Amino acid sequence: MKIAVTARGKDLEAEVDPRFGRAAYIVVVDTKTNEFEALDNSANVNAFKGAGIQAAGMVADTGAKVLLTGHCGPKAFSALKAGGIKVANDARGTVKEAVQSFVDGKFAYAEGADVGGHW
Repeated sequence: MKIAVTARGKDLEAEVDPRFGRAAYIVVVDTKTNEFEALDNSANVNAFKGAGIQAAGMVADTGAKVLLTGHCGPKAFSALKAGGIKVANDARGTVKEAVQSFVDGKFAYAEGADVGGHW
């Protein structure tokens, strides 16, 4: 399964970024092979609006089924849900640690946004 994780850097040792739409990178990890790719989210970091929706589109294009992040706003959550992507908030540590915590069953899926827009 492919899992997307918001990150401050481009690899598995990068710290999880608590923001979704304005995260520096989104690292997509295949849990079966541990192969990963880093998506540069710099176009959305300073976006006036729509950062979460644009980032959700990038995640959907990768085929990821889950997003691990710190927080997710309402428009981004709706866009992810429409794309069939489940969201788990409160991710911490490195990308590698967050993915392992997910594999170990330590995350619950969010039922909605946990912050307001433009967070």
